[in-house]
Amino acid sequence: MRVRVLFFGQLKEIVGAAEDDADLSEGARVEDLFERYARRFPRLAEFRSSIAASVNQEYAEWRAPLVDGNEVAFLPPVSGGRQTAVTDDVFQLVHQPSQVRELLENLKAPEDGAVVVFDGFVRNNFKGRRTLYLEYEAYEPMALAKMREIGAQIRAQFPIHRLAIVHRLGRIEVGETSVWIAVCSAHRAAAFDACRYAIDTLKRTVPIWKKEFFADGAVWAEGEKASQEANSRPDESNLQTNK
Repeated sequence: MRVRVLFFGQLKEIVGAAEDDADLSEGARVEDLFERYARRFPRLAEFRSSIAASVNQEYAEWRAPLVDGNEVAFLPPVSGGRQTAVTDDVFQLVHQPSQVRELLENLKAPEDGAVVVFDGFVRNNFKGRRTLYLEYEAYEPMALAKMREIGAQIRAQFPIHRLAIVHRLGRIEVGETSVWIAVCSAHRAAAFDACRYAIDTLKRTVPIWKKEFFADGAVWAEGEKASQEANSRPDESNLQTNK
């Protein structure tokens, strides 16, 4: 059987390619496929404990069986355009600055009494090193699917009206927004809680990676191992981050 294999972030650099086709014996599992590449590229083995795998854009166990035509992705720890919507919610991956002011006005409704906005933008330093710019990449179809899952979870847990999650990809300069989240609701407590849940869950589960370019070199940002759970300047607060 033949499967399509995708690599992201520093894994892509180790292998020297973003994708490959692999011929496997019947009954092969995800771990067998990884071991094949680890033998060819020994540095991959160093990441075994922190890598997550997906099959057909869903997180998968290492012992998950493979079949002909599967798309398998090996995902380094997550640092997460096109748009899709659930009801009036907005989920975007964009390669240019988004028109967030216009988007925010479109999210508000007369029945809303609060809107909380998280604006995560690039700062000019990290642990004493001067930051020049950042670059983000994503497994885009899966990232959008996971963003929609976050939206569904938020709607199940919090009494909100509308939600928007927008993430930049590509090169982002100091001071530019990398991730923007807005939550509208009748009351502020739900908006605050949902907004925090959105950014915390996005950072754990959405396959987006960050490369940091400093004056003295570049590194892929260390993050959390991609989880199988899908799980700054707010209007009422001043949450800020260097996402």
